[in-house]
Amino acid sequence: MSKAPITVNGRIFNWPKRTLVVICLDGSEPSYTDEARKRGLMPNLEKLIAKGGEYRADSVIPSFTNPNNLSIVTGRPPEVHGICGNYLIDPDTGLETMMNDPKWLRAPTIFAEFQKAGARILMVTAKDKLRLLLSKGLVFDGSAIAFSSEKANLATIAANGIADPCTAWGMALPDVYSGALSEFVFAAGAKLIPEMKPDLVYLSTTDFIQHKFGPTEQGALEFYAMFDRYVGELDALGVSLIITADHGMNDKHTPDGKPDVLYLQDALDTTFGAGKTKVILPITDPYVVHHGALGSYAAIYLYGAEASAVGQYVRGLSGIDLVLEKADACVRFGLPPDRTGDLVAISGGPNKSKVIGTSANAHDLSGLDVPLRSHGGLTEQRVPFFINSPVSTLPEGLRNFDAFFVGCNSVEYS
Repeated sequence: MSKAPITVNGRIFNWPKRTLVVICLDGSEPSYTDEARKRGLMPNLEKLIAKGGEYRADSVIPSFTNPNNLSIVTGRPPEVHGICGNYLIDPDTGLETMMNDPKWLRAPTIFAEFQKAGARILMVTAKDKLRLLLSKGLVFDGSAIAFSSEKANLATIAANGIADPCTAWGMALPDVYSGALSEFVFAAGAKLIPEMKPDLVYLSTTDFIQHKFGPTEQGALEFYAMFDRYVGELDALGVSLIITADHGMNDKHTPDGKPDVLYLQDALDTTFGAGKTKVILPITDPYVVHHGALGSYAAIYLYGAEASAVGQYVRGLSGIDLVLEKADACVRFGLPPDRTGDLVAISGGPNKSKVIGTSANAHDLSGLDVPLRSHGGLTEQRVPFFINSPVSTLPEGLRNFDAFFVGCNSVEYS
């Protein structure tokens, strides 16, 4: 007897006929898999594509981790789920604050709604900050597992549905700043899927490698060769497998290796006066070694300055691709108006290299041991979308957050 479809955030999802696995390969600019495939390092991905297909999709803007992961697991853009970055000015208090707490999430996840209807759910993330958001609404009653490789040693049955897999599996806890953090995610999925037999699986990695290495560098090639081994393992389990990304990644430095930064708060203070504007960088999170809180998207809040004048000024700055006032930004990018600045500025420039900072003295770049690579703008919006089965249809204007919708509704079963 077939189960009734599930409606989540206004979209209808059929029950998958076999385990549906979605992988969010953090920071996976399409050129990473392209370059690894050119070198023959991804034979399992090639087999997957031959059985199913290779597409391109657009991420949400800002092209950061949290907004896109939450879009993937809710099937909707930030205007619905509310997570539009890592950092914002709280509209209720007027204070700058992190947006990592699940209280900021305004919409149910696909996982929580399917679990209510009797589904079994498996989720493994690299970072625990993301696991907290993505697992909101799950009940750990034996039908769900959700933990991070970052804090796998602290996982408990009550809070995660599994007890300390590091000890249970004899696996060392990976360093948070390593490719091993992502490899742990793949290994956990490959081990738990046949044991648990879940209906829906989400595996989400970290972009440490992509921040550190470009697509042709050895560190990246080794990472994608490793990932390909797990693609083969997962595909062999007989699952429906979709691989996409939350955002791309580009060099954000000058030819001499220095960060290519526009310190926007300094520029605005000089032009309009101190205190008239406030630049917020939604990429800001606790893991500044990756990027020094420098990305290609900024929110500008106004405290007396005129939006039209500030917008015109910022548009004229070198490396700025787009400046929109709040209403236009929310319509174009599907953003929540109460959590969006009065203006949105997106950088990149002709070399895709420009990032936005606040003030020169406000960024700690001491942790950057390689030339800066980062994301956030339109130049990092295009992402891969691979699937191991033929599909009947794809949504027009494919988005990364269509992954579960496609996996539930469009897979053609042989």
